[in-house]
Amino acid sequence: MKTMKYFKSSKFFLLTVTALTLASCSNDDSPVNEEEVITTVTTTLTGGGQVITLRSRDLDGDGPNAPIVTVSGNLTANTTYLGETVFTNETVNPAEDITVEVEEEGDEHQIFYQFPVALGSIVYTDVDANGDPIGLSFTLTTSTSATTGNIVVTLRHLPTKSATGVASGDITNAGGSTDAQVTFPIVIN
Repeated sequence: MKTMKYFKSSKFFLLTVTALTLASCSNDDSPVNEEEVITTVTTTLTGGGQVITLRSRDLDGDGPNAPIVTVSGNLTANTTYLGETVFTNETVNPAEDITVEVEEEGDEHQIFYQFPVALGSIVYTDVDANGDPIGLSFTLTTSTSATTGNIVVTLRHLPTKSATGVASGDITNAGGSTDAQVTFPIVIN
């Protein structure tokens, strides 16, 4: 009979220690660096008397609904466009402009624009505190002939900006993690 009491009191002791341990672990006050939510990527191209807006909205994130991608018009061949990309979180009201953080932490971010050479070329026009590109603003010079293709816009966090080709927009050696990536269908007339 004494053995049973000992077993019960040992069991009570173990349960109490376990509960206290779990309670103390759940009260973790260490800071958490949360990733920003990006629901909308908007690239605006201004040139040749046009303003073309490329927008991808994904209000349910990884939910079941696909992003809504819109392109407001066709680009003109052999034209230089001034480009600007903006990142927004529309899950809050008012919407939060994530672009401000990307610019402030420019040395930790870079936007890449991937597309076939047949569409044209891009040159970065903004730099971070170290003189490396960010990609929030750029120029796009379209090809000299009509064509179609996709532009993939990728926001990378902590890319290796000194890696081969990264400063000129080649994502191949960039590393880092992808914060946002969208694909826009482009038509050049």
